[in-house]
Amino acid sequence: MGPSLGQHGININSFCEEYNSLTMDKIGSIIPVKISLYEDKSYTFILKTPPTSALLIKALKIKKGSSLPNNKKVGTIAKDQLTEIAKIKLPDLNTNNLNKAIKIIEGTAKNMGISKL
Repeated sequence: MGPSLGQHGININSFCEEYNSLTMDKIGSIIPVKISLYEDKSYTFILKTPPTSALLIKALKIKKGSSLPNNKKVGTIAKDQLTEIAKIKLPDLNTNNLNKAIKIIEGTAKNMGISKL
């Protein structure tokens, strides 16, 4: 990320300090960020929720998803775990309906070789 910000004249240390202070309670998680750069070399950024795959891997305590999701299953997930992940992801999904969000998370889980209980 340093070269991308540096080429626009953004103070990388300042960005890193601000990002680290906002994500201090999320150490060990992948936290995507959307950065807006302005002509006066200032910036704003918005923290996003962790990727669904990362949340599923963490919930099931597995190393990774299946390379053959239709043939080789790597785990099963309970409805309450799906609901919890859907609640976390809801701000970044293209729905405000929790049931639809759960369906989206189920689809990701299926594509990773995770079956539903």
